[in-house]
Amino acid sequence: MDYKNLIVEIDENILYVTINRPSKLNALNKDTIAELHEAFADAKEDEETKVIILTGSGEKAFVAGADISEFSDFSPEEGKQLAAEGQAKLFDYVANFPKPVIAAINGFALGGGLELAMSAHFRIASDNAKMGLPEVSLGVIPGYGGTQRLPQLVGKGRAMEMIMTAGMIDANQALRYNLINHVTAQDELIEFAEGMAAKILKNSSVAISAAIRAINANYEAGVNGFETEIEEFGRCFGTEDFEEGTSAFLSKRKADFPGR
Repeated sequence: MDYKNLIVEIDENILYVTINRPSKLNALNKDTIAELHEAFADAKEDEETKVIILTGSGEKAFVAGADISEFSDFSPEEGKQLAAEGQAKLFDYVANFPKPVIAAINGFALGGGLELAMSAHFRIASDNAKMGLPEVSLGVIPGYGGTQRLPQLVGKGRAMEMIMTAGMIDANQALRYNLINHVTAQDELIEFAEGMAAKILKNSSVAISAAIRAINANYEAGVNGFETEIEEFGRCFGTEDFEEGTSAFLSKRKADFPGR
């Protein structure tokens, strides 16, 4: 479909989703969140899509935050609904997406932008990137999962500091905090992400989806992640990918997984 705020392209099983609002530093507004949901929903059903690289257009920003003008006059109930709908439609949807999502952070990732990057399965940042959750400077808190996912990634103390000070950290500090996995030069960012995607594409997409579900289960209240792992592990034994993967290993050849 045609998008107003996104550029969506596919090449060799990699879907590139680029948030394209450069005049607004790619800030997330209601329409962009809806378009991102549509792009991911389509990708979920598209057999050709195996990995998604999510990034922002231009050289300044991944996503510089949410579009504050859209909710500056909201009531408490409207604010609650905004967060609930956003989490369900995009941020939780991406976090639980059955195909790997790599966030390629090419500049500012602030507020909702960092929350979106944290929803991805892992993050790569260019050396000019700056990250932070500045919401308390506006009299509000992160509402798209930031208070939950940031501590999971960097630890409670560092998350408290980042959120309370509303400050930004650079890419190297984010790497030390385990907020991101790798730092690259800006002009090498997408190529680096493609290299990671290429490694992923060699493996079983069925098993990767199972691993995503098992890993995420550990962060769900009331869910025993070990039990989920056991269930997903057992389920893998009934798949064509398991048959091919084990056969290839025993035959000392490279696996050719179905649908790859």
